[in-house]
Amino acid sequence: MVAVPKTIAIVGANLAGGRAAQALRANGYEGGIRLIGAEAHPPYERPMLSKEVLLRHCEPERSFLMSEAGWEELGVDLHLGSPVTSLRAADAELELASGVRLSADKVLLATGGRVRKLEVPGAHLDGVAYLRTIEDSLRIREQLRPGAGVVVIGGGFIGAEVAASARLAGCEVTLLENGPTPLARILGIEIGAALTRVHREEGVTVLTETSVASIEGSSKVTHVITTTGQRIDAALVVVGIGIVPAVELAEQAGLAVDNGVVVDEYCRTSNPAIFAAGDVTNHPNQVLGERVRLEQWQNAQNQGAAAARAMIGKQEPFREVPWFWSDQYDLSVQMAGLPGGCDNIVYRGDLDSRSFSAFFLRDGVLRAAVAVNRPRDVKRTTPHIAAGAKVDAAQLRDESSDLRAVAA
Repeated sequence: MVAVPKTIAIVGANLAGGRAAQALRANGYEGGIRLIGAEAHPPYERPMLSKEVLLRHCEPERSFLMSEAGWEELGVDLHLGSPVTSLRAADAELELASGVRLSADKVLLATGGRVRKLEVPGAHLDGVAYLRTIEDSLRIREQLRPGAGVVVIGGGFIGAEVAASARLAGCEVTLLENGPTPLARILGIEIGAALTRVHREEGVTVLTETSVASIEGSSKVTHVITTTGQRIDAALVVVGIGIVPAVELAEQAGLAVDNGVVVDEYCRTSNPAIFAAGDVTNHPNQVLGERVRLEQWQNAQNQGAAAARAMIGKQEPFREVPWFWSDQYDLSVQMAGLPGGCDNIVYRGDLDSRSFSAFFLRDGVLRAAVAVNRPRDVKRTTPHIAAGAKVDAAQLRDESSDLRAVAA
């Protein structure tokens, strides 16, 4: 029997932390909840920052899980705009940058990650931006003017989404990818190439096997010099080269850390009074059969809720098929599972079109599905991924077959 804590502190007023606080109340927890965030905003969802907010389709407040008044009504004590600088596990005390000290019986670390910084000459100039927070998104969108030269460094999902939004805003966009094609690390060369072709059709200049050597400008950026010697006009440079997990507090508290905070299937760290959830966690995924650290909306939301339940004694293993989506132009890209480089890929539909699916098989077992403008294909095959089912490749390929019935 797990003793119910009188007070729980959640370090990270983000999606994982916010969903954890909501889940505590939804599961009948009546104790104190302290939700602490470095940003001045209440918990919000990040995906729309690179799309709807950049394109002025909505304001950032639409991304909030609820208003500050809503959190107060829920009985959650918000501490915003002041990060936790010290976590002393022995005496269950946290110290904030503001000097405030808080105690808690149990702590949830939802510290997420920090943007990986570009280290080249000129990276400090005004006009070099990163996209992680609401303020980042607002600063970038102010510079997305028709005809403005925008260079995006990094061909992952954030880079691809920012490139698409900038192009839709009328900017002259160049995307730099130091690998063979954008998105290849996650989706493979062929799917990455198919999505890159769409970017080029939409007017983005995509330079592969190319990175940035330096950034020029007196005080504000004017040009980007590539590793291949090209000099590109730029009023704005957006860097999207990944994040690093924010593990400093975990290390300070003596927790096990290895590419994130190491947790078990119940989101417990190596200290039984401290749990962790979201982008910062290295957790076992029973579906994939390996430990993973995922930077995905679904994982942050659902793992935060799972950690909350475990903290009050409602322990169920966190076991989910990873799921992700990305919107670029008229493309809706969805992915379930985790594609691997050694997987056999079976395609359904035409890769040269804007509508196709790809299924990743390992020894006949369906490991992942990726769909472009075919969300049902992902939905219908996710149960097979969860079950570790062997599937019939011919039926996957045959567009007349029912994907719900392809298990061998």
